Amino acid sequence: MSTSGNNSIKVAVVGVGNCASSLIQGIEYYKNATEDDFVPGVMHVNFGGYHIRDIEVVAAFDVNDNKVGKDLSEAIYAEPNNTTVFAQVPNLNVPVMKGPRLDGVNKYTAEVVPISNTKDINVAEVLRKTGAEMVVNYLPVGSQQATEFYAQAAIDAGCGFVNNIPVFIASDKIWAKKFTDAGLPVIGDDIKAQVGATITHRTLVNLFLDRGMKIERTYQLNTGGNTDFMNMLERERLDSKKTSKTNAVTSMIEARGQHIDPDNIHVGPSDYVPWQKDNKVCFLRIESKHFGDVPMNLELRLSVEDSPNSAGVAIDSIRCMKLALDHKLAGPIIEPAAYFQKHPPKQVEDREARQMVEDYIQAYGA
Repeated sequence: MSTSGNNSIKVAVVGVGNCASSLIQGIEYYKNATEDDFVPGVMHVNFGGYHIRDIEVVAAFDVNDNKVGKDLSEAIYAEPNNTTVFAQVPNLNVPVMKGPRLDGVNKYTAEVVPISNTKDINVAEVLRKTGAEMVVNYLPVGSQQATEFYAQAAIDAGCGFVNNIPVFIASDKIWAKKFTDAGLPVIGDDIKAQVGATITHRTLVNLFLDRGMKIERTYQLNTGGNTDFMNMLERERLDSKKTSKTNAVTSMIEARGQHIDPDNIHVGPSDYVPWQKDNKVCFLRIESKHFGDVPMNLELRLSVEDSPNSAGVAIDSIRCMKLALDHKLAGPIIEPAAYFQKHPPKQVEDREARQMVEDYIQAYGA
């Protein structure tokens, strides 16, 4: 197994919000885990030869004046971040740098995100100078221009790209070709949490289908109090988010030869509730019929701390990306995307997708 310092995974983070905070706290929290330890949310402590502590964040970009110029270890706790603090991160000697705003801050989040007046940094140049191997995207939902800017900067600097938000890069043919042509890997799009609304919805849909039930109507309603939910008050930014979350469910139904009318499925954010902070509450309903066309329905309420719920998945995605870089793979990396992302280039049932990742580790791990 590699050890931090001589075989580190050099990562640049875009967007120093709650998700980045949970990721960076998690690297610190589990740095001394042994191979025999159970770490919830990651597949293996030793993932293809790489430990959790091998992940080294070498660059970070944001526009928030509360964060720009501060060490990353301090910025991850700055307002409006409001996720659970489960680790105190020591000084990382990584200053948060000012990237371009573009469409990363909207009319709602502008109320709580003061924009730094620092000059925009040359992102590709920073990636090269810091030795970053990959860019991990945590921009707000709907940041189409900003995500494309950082994806291009990753290509220009020779970095892989892990796209954790629902702006389509890996699953977009044009962008997929750009990474393929550049000889660089990309994993995306839209990270799937450890046990969140999407994976729970998919699992329940598969339970119904496994038991010979037809999904007649279903909804998934979500509320939260972090800046992600505040950002999504601007409904115009939700097209790709709704597409991503809806496709994650409908793909399971269609794979079994069933069809659900678009009017009979609703999946997406519902409202911003400030006092919930980083806690997300999901309400699920599935309507079906038993034998004899006897109607039935299932209702479920799920409550999770949103950002830690995805941090372990991000750690495994990063290590999958490192294996892809080690072996000079290019273009969309299907196996980790199918398991870790809501809108991968190819949808695969989750149990099969997990085995695909295990096979990927065996094929490319140390």
